[in-house]
Amino acid sequence: MITVRAPATSANLGSGFDVFGVAFDRPADIIRVERADETTIDITGVGSQYIPTDPDSNTVGAVVDALDAPAHIEIDKGVRPASGLGSSAASAAGAAVALNELYDRGLSRSELVPIAAEGEAVVSGTAHADNVAPSILGGFTIATADGVESVSTDISLVACLPEIAVSTRDARRVVPETAGMAAVVETVGNAATLSVGMCRGDPDLVGRGMDDPLVTPARAELITGYDAVREAAIDAGATGVTVSGAGPSVLAVCRDGDRRAVGSAMLSAFDAHEVDARVYQTQVSDGATIL
Repeated sequence: MITVRAPATSANLGSGFDVFGVAFDRPADIIRVERADETTIDITGVGSQYIPTDPDSNTVGAVVDALDAPAHIEIDKGVRPASGLGSSAASAAGAAVALNELYDRGLSRSELVPIAAEGEAVVSGTAHADNVAPSILGGFTIATADGVESVSTDISLVACLPEIAVSTRDARRVVPETAGMAAVVETVGNAATLSVGMCRGDPDLVGRGMDDPLVTPARAELITGYDAVREAAIDAGATGVTVSGAGPSVLAVCRDGDRRAVGSAMLSAFDAHEVDARVYQTQVSDGATIL
């Protein structure tokens, strides 16, 4: 039996729609795999009652097929589904790393990224790598059609998860199909600033580079209280705030000593809008780990 811990992630980071991603140090999924003649899946943990166990309908089923690695798979969910924290990606990433090890397929971590992305397609309809890449590789990742680049960094984060459901498919429907040149130029500049900030481990640059005039405003409208939560986080010391992935989680970048204050402010702002929420004080961290 192989056991893997696959971390939650945040994709987009505002200005890097479908490209940027980061791995968290928590929460995480725990995936256990054992050789079997036929693939079966058992799921426990947060939101497990909403996740199909049929391999044809679960993200790990596509991973099993791609690696030709039938197994009995146990998934202990630490990352809530429909959270904007890469829940389906964590399971797919963890399964890819675990099955590669179990069957000694000899694939590199980078080679496992597109395989795990195929698992993501089961849920979102498209094989995006912006969540599975950081969950497998760790750090800050840039996923393009040419492959994935990653860099280790030390940036403090706060993720606030409200008790609101926003599906990836719904969040993609509100994305604008066109953009003006001024907005494109602004977004490119912000994305470049964020990338430099990640490489330098500079939370001020990262926060400034998260601003996004294109996708985030449309997705923010799906999250009750978003504007108030963003303002509260900034007032408490956050250097930047955006929607995490497809939402509804709200992601804040901050200096290490400000995480507690930022998290508390975000919770209070959601509470003022009668929305229950929980907060993760976390940081950019390593990818999937074989336990």
